[in-house]
Amino acid sequence: MAEEKQLSFEDAMSQLEKIVERLEEGDVPLEEAIAIYKDGMELSKLCHDKLKNVEAQLAQIITEDGRTESFSIAEEE
Repeated sequence: MAEEKQLSFEDAMSQLEKIVERLEEGDVPLEEAIAIYKDGMELSKLCHDKLKNVEAQLAQIITEDGRTESFSIAEEE
């Protein structure tokens, strides 16, 4: 799936949902199911990487004087 790097997050999620639906049908031959599963894992990694990239971008704030600063929000326990 070399084309995955070109996919938008939304397109990757759509393909991932189709893969999940296909696997949930339960009538997929084993070899095909394994290949589909591998494709799904690659799409899942692509989505994860895109989300991490956005998270890193959002972790910066621009102050009133134009500087960028990092910030984090404490997670609830």
